[in-house]
Amino acid sequence: MNKCLSTAQAPAAIGPYSQGVQAGSMVFVSGQLPIVPETGALLDGSIGEQTTQSIKNVQAILAGAGCTLRDVVKTTIFLKDLNDFGEVNAAYAVYFPTDAPARACVQVAKLPKEARVEIEAIAVKG
Repeated sequence: MNKCLSTAQAPAAIGPYSQGVQAGSMVFVSGQLPIVPETGALLDGSIGEQTTQSIKNVQAILAGAGCTLRDVVKTTIFLKDLNDFGEVNAAYAVYFPTDAPARACVQVAKLPKEARVEIEAIAVKG
């Protein structure tokens, strides 16, 4: 049975979707914008700071499923501008310093709320 994940430690969904879904041992975290959960506003900062906020939001949803970033097997990063790739990588590497998960990183035309970055993740519990 699938279990929808919801935590106040991450931004509420801004559409008809769940923050994440646990299906057996698999945990799927919806794309996370750099929204500050306490304010509901997009973080006003560098792309590195925004990447960090997106990862913290992923981390909070994973925690609700009893997982950590070490359980992540795949991420996808959506960037408004691929020229931000280096700074995003630097922020990302802080959270995945070794044995990093598989990853895709793509430039997109537009993200919700005019965000510059969005990160989704897949984890395997246990």
